[in-house]
Amino acid sequence: MFVALTRISLIFCLFTAAAKADIMVEDSLGTHKLSAHPQRVAALNWDVAEQVLELGVTPIAMSDIGGYQEWVVQPEVPQGVVDIGTRTEPNLSLLAELKPDVILIASPQKDLMARLSAIAPVLFYQNYSAKHKNAEAVVENYLRIAQLLNKTEFAQQRLADTQQELDTLSQQLLEAYGGELPEVAAIRFASTSSVYLYDENSIPVHALNRLGIRSAMPERGSQWGVAKKRITELAQVEQGMVLYFEPFAHHQALDNSRLWQAMPFVKNQRVSSVAATWSYGGAMSVLYNARALTKSLLELSPQ
Repeated sequence: MFVALTRISLIFCLFTAAAKADIMVEDSLGTHKLSAHPQRVAALNWDVAEQVLELGVTPIAMSDIGGYQEWVVQPEVPQGVVDIGTRTEPNLSLLAELKPDVILIASPQKDLMARLSAIAPVLFYQNYSAKHKNAEAVVENYLRIAQLLNKTEFAQQRLADTQQELDTLSQQLLEAYGGELPEVAAIRFASTSSVYLYDENSIPVHALNRLGIRSAMPERGSQWGVAKKRITELAQVEQGMVLYFEPFAHHQALDNSRLWQAMPFVKNQRVSSVAATWSYGGAMSVLYNARALTKSLLELSPQ
């Protein structure tokens, strides 16, 4: 009898310990229970991969690392991360072989949730939507992923440091422009005849606003924070500046374009490129955009 009771007590203790190990985590779809904080993380979209990397965690797998290195750039992808193919068609067999503890996805992979769930628990993070402010959503999801990976304190410190640096960058610009900051239109070229203008729900415009700068071409917010415009429409930027994000492969054709050369901001030398910085990233992409934009603005400053 004593032995039986001892065994029952032991089983109960083990069960209680296992139950205590369970954690509740939240994504954009709700609350989920996991057995423990995951160690082996697969991040299938660039924005969620960026969030993981910015928590000091190296994912075991990412999608299209080559594309990430060209367009996102920061933070760098450590050696050893496995490239599992494109963001929309990841190699599920390879992913399964890696035995992830959790798979993090965003909108481009949402239709794969059922198939991915057969490999490991899947968490979905909606960073970009017309129904919310994207700049707030990326921070909210950064903190959600931090809680998932047991990195909440780390994340909170990173966010505090980010705000301090943004204040410093803003002050640098105020000093360089004598307290009168220019209005700026932030764009990315679609071709030599059209551009994507960043709107009020974009990371670049949020970064500019945080620096104390207003948009030279205000545009209503959208899901992805961009509106396609013909280059001729940029002519309305008469007193402000135009900053365009790299990469752009047709600089020579643009320089030879009479239409481009006739633009008031080109004539007044109030246009500059911005180092390749991803416009659809995570919480730290606000800082990366602010740094890149500040660098270009300082190069154009009168002082």
